[in-house]
Amino acid sequence: MAGLDDVLNGGFERGRVFLLEGSPGTGKTTIALQYLLAGAKHGERCLYITLSETEDELRSSATSHDWNLDGLSVFELVPPESLLDEEQQQSLLYSSDLELGETTKRIFEAFEQMNPDRVIVDSLSEIRLLAQSSLRYRRQILALKHYFAKRNTTVLMLDDLTTDVNDKTVHSVAHGVIRLEESAPEYGPERRRLRVIKYRGRRFRGGFHDFAIETGGVRVYPRLVSAEHRNNFDRTVISTGNKPFDALLGGGIERSSSVLILGPAGTGKSITALTFIKKAIERGECAAMFVFDEELGLLIERARPIGIDLKAYVESGKLILEQVDAAEMTPGQFSARVRSCVEDHGARTVVIDSLNGYQASMPGEHALVLHVHELLQYLNRQGATTFLTVAQHGLLDQMSTPVDVTYLADTVILLRYFEATGHVRRAMSVVKKRTGPHEDSIREYRIGSEGVALGEPLEGFQGILRGIPILIAPEAVGSGAKRA
Repeated sequence: MAGLDDVLNGGFERGRVFLLEGSPGTGKTTIALQYLLAGAKHGERCLYITLSETEDELRSSATSHDWNLDGLSVFELVPPESLLDEEQQQSLLYSSDLELGETTKRIFEAFEQMNPDRVIVDSLSEIRLLAQSSLRYRRQILALKHYFAKRNTTVLMLDDLTTDVNDKTVHSVAHGVIRLEESAPEYGPERRRLRVIKYRGRRFRGGFHDFAIETGGVRVYPRLVSAEHRNNFDRTVISTGNKPFDALLGGGIERSSSVLILGPAGTGKSITALTFIKKAIERGECAAMFVFDEELGLLIERARPIGIDLKAYVESGKLILEQVDAAEMTPGQFSARVRSCVEDHGARTVVIDSLNGYQASMPGEHALVLHVHELLQYLNRQGATTFLTVAQHGLLDQMSTPVDVTYLADTVILLRYFEATGHVRRAMSVVKKRTGPHEDSIREYRIGSEGVALGEPLEGFQGILRGIPILIAPEAVGSGAKRA
């Protein structure tokens, strides 16, 4: 599990006892089996001791992942028949005393038979119930720990938290503790994440990390930390291929910067972003576009009349075009996908269309801005230029932005509708550019067969950004449209 190894900064230390806890259904057994199979692949002896599931149930779970457990030893620990006898239970000793001692004895016997390198104990809830008190439970866990430590065996204990969620007895005994969590959003499938609570003597990646249970096992998506990724590259200025557009942008877009395209629905945010993709591919670069809001077939058909053949770009391998289902993909999965496009495929232009859809993929998440910040910082340090679109609520006059990330972007392009002489027209302006000067003018633009075409600055109007301009130079009426 490369993702989990990254979170743990190398994996489980040999000869130590670790605790993997989480409510039923969070993926403990899957991770445990995956861990043993990895050991068996390297020629290690592996033992799975189960107190809760039967061997048949374990093998059935493995089959669903196309796994073969022939390389593992499964020891199914069930109460001996004598302890299930009513007459035995009526003895002077409590049956729990007999069961606990017998359970421990049989665990040791199973271990002695094969002397394994890796052991899974599933689950501690059964031992906790037999112990009946926190003191006896702690002593029992300590006994298991010392026994395994003397034999340099790595042990992963599973706890389903069905008896006492607040019992932290094993936390202080275990060398490392990992907690798995599952949540159910208002819409869409369940979301899973994990957190390393402790790991003695090792720096691990803190915080929550998304993970998913897929056919073939658990896949962990480590939290993106932009400070860990930095490459050397030239911060050159990238031309849009459109002289008026370059003039508006003060010469173009600087490489490895982030650009936010902001405007109401229908103003051409996606088309504007596609013009940058077209220019990047013409330069011989690879680009990636993640579409949250629109069906890919419709986007491909919509781009073709303006001279952008997305299908040909994809077939040539120069464009990675992906439809993102906001209800199915977690933020961690999305970050991992973006990283793959940049690191494995060499994408140097990345478009996220739109941030509204990205926000929808995070129901109940209150850290969207932090996610976006880390993603933009990562892309910038990799030398990738990022374009994000945000759809504002409303069409004219008072408009609101669902998420304000304008302060994160290096450049902000503002698209607007305005009404003049009985016609709805579009205007574009650059309201922010960290990397250099830009025009402070407002230009009318049209979307035609050549893509986005800009006219001369609209100097005869006032109040265009509010959507209802005031005419201050009669001779300017129609001039912007003609020049566009």
